[in-house]
Amino acid sequence: MFSRYKKPGGSGSGTPAPRAEIASHAPTERVTRKAPSAPKPKAAAQPAPVDKEAKRKERLAEIKVELHKLLLDNLNLSALETASDQDLKQEIASIAAEGLEEMSVVLNKDERAKLHQELYDEVKGLGPLEPLLQDDTVNDILVNGPKQIFIERAGKLELSTITFKDERHLLRIIDKIVSAVGRRVDESNPYVDARLADGSRFNAMVPPIAVDGSLVSIRKFKKDKLGVDDLVKFGAFTEEMAAYLQAAVACRLNVIVSGGTGSGKTTTLNALSSFIDNSERILTIEDTAELQLQQTHVGRMESRPANVEGKGRVSQRDCLKNALRMRPDRIIVGETRGEEVIDMLQAMNTGHDGSMTTIHANSARDAVSRLENMIAMAGIEMPLKAVRSQIASAVNLIVQASRLQDGSRRMVSITEITGMEGEVISMQEVFRYERLGVQPDGKIIGRFNATGVRSYYSDRFKQWGYDLPAAIYEPIAAE
Repeated sequence: MFSRYKKPGGSGSGTPAPRAEIASHAPTERVTRKAPSAPKPKAAAQPAPVDKEAKRKERLAEIKVELHKLLLDNLNLSALETASDQDLKQEIASIAAEGLEEMSVVLNKDERAKLHQELYDEVKGLGPLEPLLQDDTVNDILVNGPKQIFIERAGKLELSTITFKDERHLLRIIDKIVSAVGRRVDESNPYVDARLADGSRFNAMVPPIAVDGSLVSIRKFKKDKLGVDDLVKFGAFTEEMAAYLQAAVACRLNVIVSGGTGSGKTTTLNALSSFIDNSERILTIEDTAELQLQQTHVGRMESRPANVEGKGRVSQRDCLKNALRMRPDRIIVGETRGEEVIDMLQAMNTGHDGSMTTIHANSARDAVSRLENMIAMAGIEMPLKAVRSQIASAVNLIVQASRLQDGSRRMVSITEITGMEGEVISMQEVFRYERLGVQPDGKIIGRFNATGVRSYYSDRFKQWGYDLPAAIYEPIAAE
């Protein structure tokens, strides 16, 4: 047994838990509570089976830990890298069967199949997180210590039934993720950003900074890229707004997508990038690569943190400076959050029209203020009027995305920057989302509407062959 993937010189069975200890626990699974002599109301009798089920679940978790140790003792992990999934699952089933026999534990068919899958996930995947990563309905995975895992479905958070065995189990999975991309996390470096094999964004913070256990957040990577038609169908914006955005991107306006965390900024940026002509050279710069551009000529760059010695850091600004020497037609920065804002604005101002980025802000006006603040934090001493003049000449369009209370994501505003009026940046809103009320189930009632303002860039649209009908700027009359 274990002939193909057994460690050289291994014992073949590992060191299972002592029989006496297992035997003392095993009867727990079969003991039934003594029925009371007098009949009780159904509500009072419910805690008993719940408690028994919890104990059984805990016992199965202990068995899984013992069997996982057995697998690590016997499997030649280096040889498994070339093994097929089917061979590995057969080997795990064989080792688990022998381990269960050694521990005098009997499981039914369903429990055994679930145990084999969980052991496979521990060896090849990310343990308890694996089924959540495979579930396409889950958008975010949020771990607050080993016993509390929240998931987001359709914009709403819910507590999952999945848990880790303990903090050591959670830390082992975290280390497995970050080591795969050449990063580290420990007491001296207690937080880390990484990317999973499927492109999902991963962030972790471990004790002592995380007080009640390690904190993990995973923003899942969409396997199927959402296009503009999909977002229109989902109600993120309207066909008229899509036609306007197509003209804006094709005519090489510089666009900033603004919004809060989880508002759909990256999804919106991906959708807008679909309007870029296939003949253009695009360079993307991100902290964690998430953009899914479909064009032929795309160069992707990802920043890198410092190594253990504190050396080797490559920032987004470093990537952006180098990108300017690589003959780009457009530069797309995944998120502008620091000193790279200077180089981004200069690129927009010096021939790289059509560049795009995202920024954290609650409105178009706030987005401009954020740009001003980032320039100030970069240590550039410029008069405020000069800073605003730089922003007004570089940025043409601000698209505001938002996640509403019911979990839905909407493009709540499209605002044009038209220049300067004195020392103030002049802006005009072209489209907005109007909230009309709330349904009894909490769903937001609203509609997209034009403001009645004709686009400042209408003449430019015509010159590029996008003669938008005047009707798309006409507001819908109030009912």
